[in-house]
Amino acid sequence: MKRWSRIKMHPTDAPEAPPLLLGKADTPPTDKRLLHIPVRDTTADDDECTRLRSLGQFLARQDRWCDLSAKIRMADAARSKTPGGMPVTDLLTFGARSDVVAAAEHAIEEGVAPGNPALLSGIGGLEAVLEEHGNDPAIALTVAHAHIDIGWAWRGSAPEIATPRHRRASFAAHFERAGVILSGFRGAALNSPSLAAARCALLPGLRDPRAQITRDYEELIDLDPHNERHMRAMGNHLLPRWFGDYDQLELEARRIAARTQDVWGDAGYTWVMFDAIAIDAEACARVDPDFFIDGLRAILARRRDQGTANLLAAYCAIALGAHRSVHAAAAQIGACADWVIRDHMTELHPLVWAHAAEGFDNAAPVTSLSRFAAHGQARALRVLADLFQDEIARGRQVVFTPEGLQITA
Repeated sequence: MKRWSRIKMHPTDAPEAPPLLLGKADTPPTDKRLLHIPVRDTTADDDECTRLRSLGQFLARQDRWCDLSAKIRMADAARSKTPGGMPVTDLLTFGARSDVVAAAEHAIEEGVAPGNPALLSGIGGLEAVLEEHGNDPAIALTVAHAHIDIGWAWRGSAPEIATPRHRRASFAAHFERAGVILSGFRGAALNSPSLAAARCALLPGLRDPRAQITRDYEELIDLDPHNERHMRAMGNHLLPRWFGDYDQLELEARRIAARTQDVWGDAGYTWVMFDAIAIDAEACARVDPDFFIDGLRAILARRRDQGTANLLAAYCAIALGAHRSVHAAAAQIGACADWVIRDHMTELHPLVWAHAAEGFDNAAPVTSLSRFAAHGQARALRVLADLFQDEIARGRQVVFTPEGLQITA
């Protein structure tokens, strides 16, 4: 069930907001409630993602692997996605392996040794399922991703040089095993973007990923050009901290824009650069801001949902904040938050803003989802209060409606 709340914010009620929100007019607050925006606590996408993860988990727990495989293969062939664009195959396979991965992650956090039965029993059970269904690409995909997840649990997010040797060895062993499992299945040959995406996910475990990163990602994007997540992942992996360099990043962003012109217009450039320039100051300094902004407009012309509007608004308003005082491109892109919010937002999605505040880092620890969402909502309201400070200072009502923004006396 969708839950809605509505925020009506007085200029002095903005969470954690400084008094300067009244802005240039320097007038005292009034008793009117001046900023009105619906807040969607859960979305249709959230509900569908939860349902599909639960379905994958249920089928695995019931040993209904043939049913799971059929659903994965059908979704992969149809390029099925949730309303927010998450591939259905990702959610089904995640649910199917979630019990095993969660148990392994817990054991690793508790400091068990790599050969401990607490670590081996779960993945061993999945390996037994794989042996029983050896030629099934959907089962292979699920088990390979389980190895990749457990490998990252060993590796962690610390710099490689700071990671203990036994953890690096375990990471390498799981990635190697995932590579062996997937070696008999090529995404292009099977018309499977999920298998192609899994091959890209293996890049961190290769000795020389630079030799094939461009080929693997281009194959993936050609198979599923409507999925921007592939382009975002490519841009991240083309940073020097991973497997590329700044010149290659710029070149590939332009090449992807050309390859996906019929689907995205100029937005291919924007999606490839999206995460890269948010996390890397030098990449941000080199970005073509006009091309990037043309891509923002192209995205919003094609994606009119509020998830996308909130994503781009939060990105412009928050994600590039660390670079704005240093790089003119970041300031130019950041200023787009004004027209994205005014022209495209009709409601607030707190979790999107919370993720933007964390740099869209999926590995960021979240101990309480409700506190995480509250943090995102507070950040968003501060942005809105600042954006509309002139209107608020003059006592005008700023109201977000399903039909668009309305500002009335």
